[in-house]
Amino acid sequence: MPFFWSAGKPLGKGTISLIDSPRPSLTEAKTEDDKRPQGNRRLADLLGFSPFRHITSTYRIRPSRPKTKPRLNRREYGLLPEEDRAKDDVRVGAKDVYDSDSDSDSDSDTYFIDEDTLVSQDARGRTRRRCWLVCSMVFVSSVLVTLLVLVVLVTAHPVYGTSYNPDVIFSDEPGSEFTPGFPTDFLLNVMPIPCHSHNDYWRKVPLFSALQAGCIGTEADVWLDKKSGDLLIGHSRSSLRAKRTFRSMYVDPLVKILEGQNPNTTSANQGVVNGVFPVDPSQTLSLLVDVKTAGEATFRKVLEQVEPLRERGYLSTVEDGVVKYGPVTLVGSGNTPFDIVVENDTYRYAFFDAPLQSLDNSPYNTANSYYASVALRRGLGIVWFGRFRQSQLETMESQLQEAHARGLKARYWGLPSWPVSVRNAVWTTLMEEGVDLLNVDDIDAASQGNWTTFEWN
Repeated sequence: MPFFWSAGKPLGKGTISLIDSPRPSLTEAKTEDDKRPQGNRRLADLLGFSPFRHITSTYRIRPSRPKTKPRLNRREYGLLPEEDRAKDDVRVGAKDVYDSDSDSDSDSDTYFIDEDTLVSQDARGRTRRRCWLVCSMVFVSSVLVTLLVLVVLVTAHPVYGTSYNPDVIFSDEPGSEFTPGFPTDFLLNVMPIPCHSHNDYWRKVPLFSALQAGCIGTEADVWLDKKSGDLLIGHSRSSLRAKRTFRSMYVDPLVKILEGQNPNTTSANQGVVNGVFPVDPSQTLSLLVDVKTAGEATFRKVLEQVEPLRERGYLSTVEDGVVKYGPVTLVGSGNTPFDIVVENDTYRYAFFDAPLQSLDNSPYNTANSYYASVALRRGLGIVWFGRFRQSQLETMESQLQEAHARGLKARYWGLPSWPVSVRNAVWTTLMEEGVDLLNVDDIDAASQGNWTTFEWN
């Protein structure tokens, strides 16, 4: 903003120069600006200035005088020393003072001062901040809306169709009682896979979750309650509940499912009993009963409570040494006495869980046993990082050959469940070596695996 300033005499002592005046601070500038009339503020706003803006000025001074006059140095023009300029942050151009080459007829000391005013861009800064704030709010809102939509789609999936997931259908506490309205066709498209649901009673919906995953084996730990005389289900005594019984959690639901899979018998299907899997109705389901209390009394109670399955022809049986597999195969394990299993030579409907590690010179065969099981660590030793040593693989091969020669289903339990990579490596090796049923805790991972190439997620 150029302007002229004339002096009747050269700059000297007592003459107040614009350059001599110290630059006001930001606070002083605001205070002075507040004292101005309102009209001046409006004018300042129209010209692009704000009462709250700080003005930093630089000056370029060139004299307009006759060439005969001596050249003045910077200090005579009132410029500040270097140290003062540094303190007051007065910016002086590289060519602050120079001689004028133009001819001038005037011999008066007249100076032309160019003022380059640097006005801080507070308005633009506020605009940019507002833009960033609006953009940030839009971005965060978009992310939240996307997450909300995903949550709604995931949780509301059953709304778009019938869900056959037992965890969704069962609203009551697991094990309280069987729900008659449970659809018997929830296994319609389930493909059975060779997995055994270990500690099945720990699941949200015992039995049904295992069946829905395709497991052809399930497990129940039974305790004979001395007070009620009933069989309770649980991993330990502290977990036992009066309403979590063997009958309500396993026997009655299996009866209901198999009745749905086997409608009124006609001449066309007379004598044929379908299993729990419609895709493969001949596949038997092994119900492994791990007896935790006194063996003889507890297992006799088990034989008593499975009577609804036996009288309907749903249990596998042995008649005169001939094995006839039905929809459900009852297997005794834990404290189950082998003598109780085989005490009836002509007819029985229970089988034994034989020790896989000691089948040599033993009486176990298909007529009295179904499984041949052992803990992985006991049968083969510690498997480090999911990799079997050559000696372990040779021992496993020997055990599997002996079990298969007797017609038994080989199974290792106590498998690692974590880390997942170690678990998957153990699963793959066991299945590649010929194990008949994979003992699993994570039935979802087992059901989603590739049982052709033995690969799991």
